[in-house]
This record gives sequence, structure tokens and C-alpha cells, in this order.
Amino acid sequence: MSDTQRSTSTAAVAATTTATTTTKQQPGAFVWPPLHTVLPPLILGTATFNTQYVADPLAMPYRDIVARAVELGVRAFDTSPYYGPSETLLGSALDALMNPAPSAADPAPVALPRSDFMLVTKAGRIVMDEFDYSPAWIRYSVLRSLQRLHTPYVDLVYCHDVEFVSPAEVLAAVRELRRLRDEDGVVRYVGISGFPVDVLCDLAATVLAETGEPLDAVLSYGHFTIQNRKLGLPWVDDQSAAESAARGDSPLARFKAAGVDVVLNASILGMGLLTSHGIPPDSDAPKTTEGQGESPSPLTKWHPSPLDLRLACKELARLAVAAGERLELVAIRWALEEWARVGAAANIGVDVSLRDSSAPQRLGATVCGVSAITELEETMLEWQGVLSGLGLQSTGTTGKIEDGPYGTARRERVLGLVQKGLWPALGPWEGYAWPSPNPGFANTRRKEGKGVTPNDDVIASHNDLLVKRNRGGKGSGTS
Repeated sequence: MSDTQRSTSTAAVAATTTATTTTKQQPGAFVWPPLHTVLPPLILGTATFNTQYVADPLAMPYRDIVARAVELGVRAFDTSPYYGPSETLLGSALDALMNPAPSAADPAPVALPRSDFMLVTKAGRIVMDEFDYSPAWIRYSVLRSLQRLHTPYVDLVYCHDVEFVSPAEVLAAVRELRRLRDEDGVVRYVGISGFPVDVLCDLAATVLAETGEPLDAVLSYGHFTIQNRKLGLPWVDDQSAAESAARGDSPLARFKAAGVDVVLNASILGMGLLTSHGIPPDSDAPKTTEGQGESPSPLTKWHPSPLDLRLACKELARLAVAAGERLELVAIRWALEEWARVGAAANIGVDVSLRDSSAPQRLGATVCGVSAITELEETMLEWQGVLSGLGLQSTGTTGKIEDGPYGTARRERVLGLVQKGLWPALGPWEGYAWPSPNPGFANTRRKEGKGVTPNDDVIASHNDLLVKRNRGGKGSGTS
């Protein structure tokens, strides 16, 4: 796509945006700058710090992964209470960096300031089939996240997997998160996450219409990958992007019309589907390498992909090897590169500084999960190649990785392999999305149980902090 085409596409989207972005925060509430001006373009996702992805998350080098990510310039982390021990493990790793213990080798370690990174979590989903979007539970969930993450505030909170509950429940949860933002000062930005793109679009419009304030962010997962690119159509295919944007029927144009500031892309490997190991058929003995030999994979027990899609992706892995590649690296590079471009064209990305210039450029933001340091470093190599090809640099990068052949030539190689080899091989599975929720889904959280919170110290401890804050006249979430 030429610069002229990109400018035309962006202008066309802007022309369709009828929603005002003026917020209706309560009088006296601190107004944070737009999310796109502060959120980094690459976020480390920690859904992998969970038994859904690894047999024993506690045995993972989670502290080393987080520390290495910070060294390499990662400045945002995504988690959820639904991800098992993820919040606790991430909080422990970050606490070790924020409050480092002196040692003989480093008697005066430098602490990582809380203001140097962003924390993103979610609320509303409890376990696989249990959801509680009541204001009381949302409040409890956020306050519990603060304790687990060792932080006085979280930067961004999503209503987790909104397709499983009613629009009325989503609205109630969004309002409570905004109350926690305006009154308690423990949340800065509010968004929604989920799988079906059309549901996310509908709910974004509903939130604006019913509350008069747009969402700060929408997190979409599994819909901008080498297997399914619905979220980025038509920009990703360069097919009449400006015309479609003017109609307002593309997902990103609909999000812009609803005033959404940032749309993030996640699960770029299809939750393990687009990897060399893939998701084994149910009849197979699943195996995955976790750095310490072979062990059973938990993915096959819960992954929603049908058998034939799993087999089709196995063929993609074979084709990648035949081309001298690994499927996961091809999928990572394609998604990072193309979403960065689409985010710029559709004006739904985040600010990134140009080299030797103070003028920022918007770039599509991605959440990437890893379960090993090698995976992290491979992902960062691909990301650095993306930025280099765009003439950009990530802000705050402090670490370095040895350079490799990750620039423009690799971009063309990956695009060629995906377009000419992998997409044709997918056949009818290109663009397929499994239903979410499954037909017959029922929330196991009974009506009488909604809003009932555990009898622990979470709420009492927060109330004590509020009393101390009010006496001292200081906001707990403004540091």
C-alpha cells in the first residue's frame, strides 16, 4: 500500500467517525491522556503463566521472562484472574524488579519505577463457564488484582470475554470500572475483550450510546492471524479500503464510529494452533516441548478448534519447514508486521516515536504471550525487524539482541510464503472462526450467587487505604 493509499484510508475512516470522544467523567475526576498516547505497541501477555498452556506454571522461569522482557524494552503486561496463577506470578516478578533485594554481586540494585510500565488485567470471567459481571464482583476482582500485582492501580481493565453475558451486564460492569476510575482512582482506562468481532463492534457502539462515553480499548483475539484476518479486513488485503471505510461496515471502521481509541490484537498464534507442535488431534498422545524434555500438552483438552482445522494447520507447519522456516515465527512476523501497518492505516493504534524526531506515528498494538526466554527473544527479534522496516523505534528500549536477517527482505519472504503457500493450503479453513460461546452454553454462576464476594480482607484493606488517602488528601492512583 502506498503512502497515498494509507492516507486516503485513514482519512476515510476519520470521515465516518460520528462519535464524540469527549468523556463524561464525574466532576473533579482526574482525566488521563488518551490511551493511544501512553500504551506501548507491544504488550507481553501472560495467559501462558497458566495450566491451560503449561503443565506447571510455578516451574516456569516467569521471573526471568519478565526481567528479560523489561531489559528488552517491554513496558506493558497483560494478565487476568481467569488465567489461574498468572496475576500472582506476574505480580511476584514485577515486585522483584520494583523492590530489588541487594546482593553481593549488586549491593545497590536500581529499582524499576511503577510509572515506567503499564499493567493490564481483566474482570468478569471466573472459570471456563462461570461469569459474574455484577458491580460488586467487578469491584472485588479489581481490588484483588491490585493485591496480587503489588500495585496501587491498574492502567487498563477489560470486561473479560463479553460474548458470554448480556449487553446489560456489560454496561453495568463498564460503569463500575469507570466508578473505580473516577472515585477510587485505581483504574485508568476501561475496555472490553472477546472473540466474536461483530459482538465486540456491537457492544462498543452500545457502550457509547448508553453511557455517552466511548471505550478506551477493545482487545480482539484470534481474528488477525495467518489463518483468520477478519479484524483487519479490508486494509490487510488492500481491497478498496477507503471505499469500505466510507461505508462503515468493516470492523475497524465500526470501532472508530463507536469512538474506540485503541484496538489491540492478541492470540496471534491462535492459542497454540499456529505452531510447529500445533494442537494434537484428540486421539493422539499430545506432546509439547517446555524446555525440560517432553511433557503432555494441556491444550488439547480445552482448545476449541475442530479436528480438521488442527490437521490443516499441521500442514502449514510442514510447508513452513519445507521453506526453511518455523510456522510460529512466520505467524508472529506476519501478524506483528501487518497489524502494525493496519493499525496505522485505520488510525486505531498507539503512538510510536519516529527516529530522530519527536513526532509520533500510530502503530497497531499487539499482545504476545511466551512461556520461555527463547520464545521471548525470538519474538523481540521479529518485532525489532518490524520497527526497523518502518523506520521506527520503540520508546524506552534498554536491552539489545544480536541482529539477524529480520529486516525488509524477511518481510517480503514471509509475506510471499503466507500468500502463495499457506493461505492456499488452508482451503476452506482460511477465515474460519469457531463459535463462542458454544451452542447450549449456560453460565454456572447462579443468579443468587452473583455479587457474592469471598469473606477475605480484599475490600476491607482497600477501604482502609481510602480512609488514609482521604485524610492525607492524596490520590492512590495518581502516582
